[in-house]
Amino acid sequence: MTDTRVVLVRHGESFATVERFIGGPRSCRGLTDHGKEQARVLGERLARTGEITADVVVSSGYLRARQTAEIFAPYIGHATLDIREGFGEHDPGPDCDGMTYDDFVARHGRPEFGGDPHEVMFPGGETMAQFHDRVISAFRELERDYRGKTVIVTCHGGTIDGLLRHCLQTPSTGRFEVFTKNCSLTELLRPRENIWRLLRYNDHAHLSNLTELPNSSGT
Repeated sequence: MTDTRVVLVRHGESFATVERFIGGPRSCRGLTDHGKEQARVLGERLARTGEITADVVVSSGYLRARQTAEIFAPYIGHATLDIREGFGEHDPGPDCDGMTYDDFVARHGRPEFGGDPHEVMFPGGETMAQFHDRVISAFRELERDYRGKTVIVTCHGGTIDGLLRHCLQTPSTGRFEVFTKNCSLTELLRPRENIWRLLRYNDHAHLSNLTELPNSSGT
């Protein structure tokens, strides 16, 4: 059986990151100009190196992820995207979505992402356990639908963290932290049933010549 290859791409720099607000599915305003440039540079790298021959490009439903995929996908011959809402970022719920981080912390305290996965961090939103269950379910559907294929999934830092924890069979929270850069490549390979191999994480060499903006963040 042909190996299944999944390449996870974190979206480019977003307005939510730069303006420091909780950018859930309702308030996401997409990419900054710098984020769009990151996605373009990624596309140029993939076209130049030919390192990934993708059968399909998948994206979460968030605007920042869709815009990222829409920019780089044509460089590798894909004009359409498979939108899968399950790969979206941790949903803070309607009450917290769009709040500034400072306002959220003042009202609810600083969220503890490394603690009890069943704890409510965002009132009315997903717990970490619910978020990870959703992402893992989406990943299993992807495995089923694209078995033996190479798939690029354009998603989010939290999504990538949850999928790495699932594939490496580590605790769902705590023990370690990952800081996935915008428009980086993280590659997983399934050589046989129920085994995933991490081939690379956070490969962002293509961004080395881009000037990082002062208010940009890798988180």
